[in-house]
Amino acid sequence: MQEQAIARITGLDVTRGFAVMGILLMNIVAFAMPEGAYISPHTWGGDSGSDLWVWAVNFVLVDSKMRGLFSIMFGASTLLVIQNAVASGRGGARVHYGRMFALALFGLLHFYLIWFGDILFGYAMCGMLLFAFRNLSMRALRRWFVGFFLIGFAIQGVMFGSLMLGASPAAPPELREAHQRVAASFARDGEETGKQLALYRSDFSTIVATRFAKTWYALFANIAIYGAETLALMLLGMMLFKSGMLQGQWPIERLDKWRNRCLGIGILANLALLGWQLAGGLQPVTLLFSTFFASLPFDFVMSAGYAAMFMGLAQRYAGHAVIARVAAVGRAAFTNYLGTSILMTALFYGWGLGQFGHWSRTAVYAPVVGVWVIMLLWSQPWLARHHYGPLEWLWRTLSRLSLQPMRKNRPASA
Repeated sequence: MQEQAIARITGLDVTRGFAVMGILLMNIVAFAMPEGAYISPHTWGGDSGSDLWVWAVNFVLVDSKMRGLFSIMFGASTLLVIQNAVASGRGGARVHYGRMFALALFGLLHFYLIWFGDILFGYAMCGMLLFAFRNLSMRALRRWFVGFFLIGFAIQGVMFGSLMLGASPAAPPELREAHQRVAASFARDGEETGKQLALYRSDFSTIVATRFAKTWYALFANIAIYGAETLALMLLGMMLFKSGMLQGQWPIERLDKWRNRCLGIGILANLALLGWQLAGGLQPVTLLFSTFFASLPFDFVMSAGYAAMFMGLAQRYAGHAVIARVAAVGRAAFTNYLGTSILMTALFYGWGLGQFGHWSRTAVYAPVVGVWVIMLLWSQPWLARHHYGPLEWLWRTLSRLSLQPMRKNRPASA
């Protein structure tokens, strides 16, 4: 029984660790270049040679998949926290909503003061709803998962499908105008790209003031657009936890089958979409349609496949020193996620080293490796002496409105 509990916790930590490392692979372009570069290689960072290859590999293997995995792990971890709170008699609702309110505060600070790509506020808002699903059967969870997935899929379809229709001369004028406006926003020498280069090469106060004045609504708009999709992924995480996968209860053979099937289906489908994008000349609206709508079902499948793959690695190499370090990264995932934002904005933004827009798409992955090394080096020694990562401790303290013990010479509360 004890070995099973250790396997569950270790597997969750390892998978969460790989997820927080993987999400930097997805986000690095948005840290280092104008937003359009995240979707289109033509916008910035290079669109030939190794730069084009890097963009293509990211589209097939990383983009949206790592965010999906991170969301899955959030759903699973939230359910585990609720269960532990109930088991210890502290009250699941009080613990859960305290955590979500504190997380929302972190998200607001992250978005307005550090980086526009925050996901924490959206997680907190979706997380508020998760408590209602904690005791549902697998069958009921599956129905809710499908329902939220279809809602999210429909929202993306309406948004990006209408933009695709705007390419037709027969489309209504407003659709044609929207299509042209979006396409123009991706232009390398366009007004939008120039504005972003000037902004993120400026000082801290200018960046923050602009965010408050001009993009303050983005957090809330993102919830409306991506909330159903995110909630579906969190419910998938709860399902995978209840099924035993994320509790370390699946045999390695079953994990391998899920990995092979899910990743195989997803990679083949995304390769087909990649071919379609390349054949069409990498038009911005086509890229948006492919990234946020057409690939969405396959990204879900691949996120589940990555969960199976990393749980399998945790089980297969349970005693390996590298896996132990990845597990520590996962236990301090909150600190590592926010710490990454601070390090990357310090490197690229004007208030730091001012490298925004100066690196090629291939080159920006060098800092990714550097941050991975930092995560692997600091997390395990810190957690050997402390109960939590620094920001995990702060999150716990704020959510409980009580100063929590940090060093391991003091007992941690359950």
